[in-house]
Amino acid sequence: MFAQQLICPLLVIFCATWISLGEPQTKGEISKNRLKAGSQQEKCVGHCHVSGKDCTEPCDRPLHGKMTFACPGGWWQKSEETCASLDVQSLLKRVSRYEVHPYSAHGSVAGARDGRFCTADFSCIIGDVLSAEPVAGNIVNIVMLLQNLSSDMSADVTVEKLRSYSKMANHILDGTSLPNWAFVSEKNASSILLESVISFAGKLQIGSSPPDVSEAFITTQGARINRGTPKNSFTFSLGFNGSKSRLNGTVSLPREGLLRLPADSQVITVAFPTLGPIIEKTLSKGVSVNGMVLSAVLPKALEKVSLAFEKMNKTVNSLCVAWHSAHRRWDETACELEDESPAVVTCRCHQQPAVFQSFSILMSPVRVKHPALHFITGVGLVVSIGSLVLCLAIEAAVWRQTTQTHISYMRHVCLVNIAASLLIADILFIIATFVNATPRNYDGCVTATFFVHFFYLALFFWMLALGLLILYGLLVIFRHLRKSTLLAVAFGIGYGCPTVIALLTVVITEPRKGYLRDDACWLNWNETKALLAFVIPALLIVGVNLVVVVVVLVKSGRSSIGDRSKTQDLVTVIRVSKNLLLLTPLLGLTWGFGLAVVHKASLAFHIVFSVLNAFQGFFILLLGTLLDRKTRESLRMKCCPSKTPSSDTTL
Repeated sequence: MFAQQLICPLLVIFCATWISLGEPQTKGEISKNRLKAGSQQEKCVGHCHVSGKDCTEPCDRPLHGKMTFACPGGWWQKSEETCASLDVQSLLKRVSRYEVHPYSAHGSVAGARDGRFCTADFSCIIGDVLSAEPVAGNIVNIVMLLQNLSSDMSADVTVEKLRSYSKMANHILDGTSLPNWAFVSEKNASSILLESVISFAGKLQIGSSPPDVSEAFITTQGARINRGTPKNSFTFSLGFNGSKSRLNGTVSLPREGLLRLPADSQVITVAFPTLGPIIEKTLSKGVSVNGMVLSAVLPKALEKVSLAFEKMNKTVNSLCVAWHSAHRRWDETACELEDESPAVVTCRCHQQPAVFQSFSILMSPVRVKHPALHFITGVGLVVSIGSLVLCLAIEAAVWRQTTQTHISYMRHVCLVNIAASLLIADILFIIATFVNATPRNYDGCVTATFFVHFFYLALFFWMLALGLLILYGLLVIFRHLRKSTLLAVAFGIGYGCPTVIALLTVVITEPRKGYLRDDACWLNWNETKALLAFVIPALLIVGVNLVVVVVVLVKSGRSSIGDRSKTQDLVTVIRVSKNLLLLTPLLGLTWGFGLAVVHKASLAFHIVFSVLNAFQGFFILLLGTLLDRKTRESLRMKCCPSKTPSSDTTL
């Protein structure tokens, strides 16, 4: 694994005891315990007669949204609500406006409060967030706000920003807001909050003074570490469901891991005493958390870490698990029980290895997390890389025999450069995946993204060169052009155009920190739409090559016009099918499925896109090399020189 730092899974202790932070309401309490967010209207109060039917009520002003009630047992009970007062987009625009235009005409900080710059500590929005009532709708909005702030930060998180960020997160982690989590409309909100907080904290650059940002329900600690670091543990004592009740926890770095550190590194740990019950309410109902949630952002050399949890229930045995963000479930394979007493349990957990990011991310504005996509991408890239290496080896072996005419020479030049560009791009795609696993390797991520962008563009433009070559050969007297002229035009298209596009993209967007997306080493979408610098050329080339395929199909079928015999029809169908199969992968038409994933399509489209394109190297080997008759004959002559090749030739 190439990454230097990975986010350690979020680690907690499980027990068999059910922890109730919001017991089901009795019939008499239903009306009494309505959330403050909505008015108590008669139509959704008391008895109900149709089980499974919902009832809705509007929220009290100034809140907007609605409350939904279900009828599970003859009594109306609230199931979901969207009551909210915060506007996430308005808050984000406020931060963005101050960041772009920090100074007013008089030289003072525009819009900042108390003379402070808004983006230095989010001072322009934190007051609105903390004054908002933590009802279900506002909880979701604050989670979305924190997610966007985390995504917008590249590598410039400061202690001041982290302190404000923690205050906003603490507002919805407060023990008094826990019952409202049961009614959030976005059931993944707790997992999104967890990922966002860890991502944001992981971008903090620790200086000489170790940070200790503490709130009642979230605390972040960090330190610079090296082989000689004397301190190898971080202790937490946090409130739980009230300031008088507290939980303890410890994150310990093993001494053998510290000795393997290659250089000065840093570790950041975060503790949540109430997040476990929140996850239980929203995602893992029926599974109880018997301690606080601990997380650590560690360097790669620290493969394992020990975590000690104080039990809330001292009478039960515990199970060590980690939160799997991609699957949104607890993972028992990441941790093992190291020691247990009636009061404390110690778990030893290991960092999970990085996995391939989904291939469809090249076209999609969002990163789809699904094990099927990771598996398809991983297997497809391995097969594709092996196929492309074999393709280039075959081309080198039969080059003299297959490039005796201008047309065949240029065809194989295009094919070799298509295979080479895709091979390099696939290798760099894998490297970018591992670079992305290092939270603070921003420069490495920019470099990897630039070259991935360049070589995938080169793949498309060489496909365009091949398409134009075929089209020119069909419509124009091809032999009047010199080989040197053809080569100059082909290389100008194949590598010149990608160079211009890739350089312009990074030069225009990187000064504003808008080149990269937050969740992967790839082109940004949310802020600068840099992804369009790949999507638009790719889809335009796909369109041009689609025209080429149509022309080839027409030319292939023209010879059979007027001849309606079954034999001729069969020959025509075979010829047309062969041309279609040969041209479609080589000319990039399989990338046309990118139109579906660009618009946030369903998982099925992402899977189809990943299958067609992750295995494209195999398709090129099979259809571009092995099914070419002249290439097969040249290989046969290499292997069996005594056999006479067929007199038939093809391009």
